[in-house]
Amino acid sequence: MFAPLSHCVRFPVSWDNLRIPGVLQRLGFTYLVVAALELLFTGAGAESVTEMPCPALQDILPYWPQWIFILTLEAIWLCLTFFLPVPGCPRGYLGPGGIGDFGKYPNCTGGAAGYIDRLLLGEKHIYQHPSSSVLYQTNMPYDPEGILGTINTIFMAFLGLQAGKIILLYKDQHKQIMSRFFIWSIVMGIISAALTKCSKDEGFIPINKNLWSISYVTTMSCFAFILLLLIYYLVDVKRLWSGAPFFYPGMNSILVYIGHEVFENYFPFKWKMQDSQSHAEHLTQNLTATTLWVIISYVLYRRRIFWKI
Repeated sequence: MFAPLSHCVRFPVSWDNLRIPGVLQRLGFTYLVVAALELLFTGAGAESVTEMPCPALQDILPYWPQWIFILTLEAIWLCLTFFLPVPGCPRGYLGPGGIGDFGKYPNCTGGAAGYIDRLLLGEKHIYQHPSSSVLYQTNMPYDPEGILGTINTIFMAFLGLQAGKIILLYKDQHKQIMSRFFIWSIVMGIISAALTKCSKDEGFIPINKNLWSISYVTTMSCFAFILLLLIYYLVDVKRLWSGAPFFYPGMNSILVYIGHEVFENYFPFKWKMQDSQSHAEHLTQNLTATTLWVIISYVLYRRRIFWKI
């Protein structure tokens, strides 16, 4: 689970216990890798459909060096995750440690992913309060934005780049674009079903956001391609929707993200609830905060104020 910025640094700030990984750090590194791949291995112009030996794969074949690089990264992730010896832990362990697995592996939180972060970054420089500490009473620090999970984040970003290539290469060919989105969704869904055995938390590689497992990436990508297909149909094909009001926060996503993390515990974004266990009160509070940030982003949009990384 993504760790909010307010949890990343515990005052007073000290270099001895400063957290090195983080959400924005991971995003920045991921974009760097994917952008470098595109700049290094993409020709000056995309080949046309008629020039391709297999026009149906024109969004894949010209970019085979990128795919080889991505698949190599995934092979590294699999090898490290399932074959790296972790002291005191079974190989390929993907559990939370603590009282999980009947308490047999209390110090194995995150398996190889946690071990690599603690080894390379040091225990004091990673997230100290993971969700597993509450749910599974773990004592080991674990960083959900750690080194090993970043590999699968790169894969997810690369799939987003793939979606963009489909729109560019099949420009104005609505049926082709929608069919490609649908095919990619089916492919990702089949991979997820095979990895998880269609289960919630079982299978060869369970869906795990804290680990950013490959099954988590393929499952989220499956739904993302379906949603993209639906939005493309409504906005670009039928022109039934402009995308408002969602593109206003999207134009200032960093500002909204930072603003939310700074002010999330202050009124009017949050207030003391009469019943902290009430789903209705939580929903009301979250909808109010979301609406306020949409309004703020709309005002910024009208004033042509945009924050970018």
